[in-house]
Amino acid sequence: MASAALAGPYEEALPKFANDSYADTDAAIGAVASSGNPLAVDVVEALRDGRLLIGSGQVFIRRSSGELINAATGQAWGSPAGELKPVRINNRLRRAIEAALGNLTLLSPDAGRRLEAARAVFRSRDEAVLPTLEKAIAQESQAHVRNALENARAAILLSQLDALPMQRLGAIETLEARGDQDALALLSNLPPDATPEMKAGAGKAVAGIHTRLALWEAVQNVWYGISLGSVLLLAAIGLAITFGTMGVINMAHGEMVMLGAYTTFVVQEIIRAYAPGLFGASLFIALPLAFLVAGAVGVLIERTVIRFLYGRPLETLLATWGISLILQQGVRTIFGPTNREVGTPAWMSGALEVGAMSLTYNRIAIVVFAFSVFAVLLLVLRYTSLGLYVRAVTQNRRMAGSMGIRTNRIDALAFGLGSGVAGIAGVALSQIDNVSPNLGQGYIIDSFMVVVFGGVGNLWGTLVGAMTLGIANKLLEPYAGAVLGKIVLLIAIILFIQRRPRGLFALKGRAVEA
Repeated sequence: MASAALAGPYEEALPKFANDSYADTDAAIGAVASSGNPLAVDVVEALRDGRLLIGSGQVFIRRSSGELINAATGQAWGSPAGELKPVRINNRLRRAIEAALGNLTLLSPDAGRRLEAARAVFRSRDEAVLPTLEKAIAQESQAHVRNALENARAAILLSQLDALPMQRLGAIETLEARGDQDALALLSNLPPDATPEMKAGAGKAVAGIHTRLALWEAVQNVWYGISLGSVLLLAAIGLAITFGTMGVINMAHGEMVMLGAYTTFVVQEIIRAYAPGLFGASLFIALPLAFLVAGAVGVLIERTVIRFLYGRPLETLLATWGISLILQQGVRTIFGPTNREVGTPAWMSGALEVGAMSLTYNRIAIVVFAFSVFAVLLLVLRYTSLGLYVRAVTQNRRMAGSMGIRTNRIDALAFGLGSGVAGIAGVALSQIDNVSPNLGQGYIIDSFMVVVFGGVGNLWGTLVGAMTLGIANKLLEPYAGAVLGKIVLLIAIILFIQRRPRGLFALKGRAVEA
């Protein structure tokens, strides 16, 4: 930051911001941008963000920290006399601001600022920036920034009336290669003086972009389906363990998910109060605690209620439904009925752009987390004694009991394991859904659909069922709508179960007990 502003056009332009006139503000933007003053970028950015303030005949920049800077001198300012108000802007001024920022930062040594400047010029399409843009392209060394600069030049040339025909045809090819909605809008609205060659080239480019965007949309819907399938997998995988081992229709399983989400909320509240520096690790701290809380509640439910109702599915369903209501009301009493805010750590914020797709980091994290939980459960069930006992009880309870396995103890541990997994699912779901007492109710029916469709007690069946239902749901939504699409899937599952009552992957060994 310069200690003092240079004399000349910059100082003459600043008072125009205080006139509260759109015309004067427009003139001031152009004068400041062309002044060469080191404070020019700060002033224009502050105007764009609503941080350029006027009062007592002076102009101030408010930093994100709240500090006031005198725009004329660059010096920190104390408490100015009188009330400060932001400089008003409209859509026309916003375009002028974008053009000015583009011109100011196209030659910046920072590649990030050059990229943002190129995008600003693409939106503004200000012909006055073209000489600076050509210079920036000639000296640009980074491919992605150069591509953005060339796109900005193409947008200007396409609308420039005195551009050469070959330049405008080249601009059409450049925008076709860009291939997004912005390029489609430009190519669909050619200037009035467009030649037949331009119209033919633009028509071909528009058709190609439509095809490409349709393919990207299909890929995006598949990604949404995988994301939804991961959520269903997290919610259903614990149910697959308890349902497969004990044959219990646990209507309180969704409340285990809800308890995990509220555990995350409590952990973050404690961290905010006593250790704010640990907020980025809050989810990692919440995971084992959510597993323990939900698992302990699950074991308590099994030992006090469900153990007396084995072999009586209707009574078990009604009892667990009553437990779910008790748990919901208990959470309402402790935390209140309104939604609770669970923050997203910085490392899960933002999105990854792949072609015309946008992959949010929190969804990517949940997909990776869901498959990690699935892999860990496979290892536990295959390579530990608990897993061996659970598989034995699942396949043939009487034979397992006759071999000395304490089936009642395995029931409690399996129920605790399934509930604990539901708890850590709640940690993940707290990042994409409202944390409220009704959180689990939105997933219980879908979880049962996944388990029944994939095959009761089979983890691989749960994985395939969750992904199949998730992807099919998202592919149907654009054509049938969210509600009708889910109805179609439900009917399809009912018809499938009529043909294969044990689901996609039926466990071997149950016939011994039949």
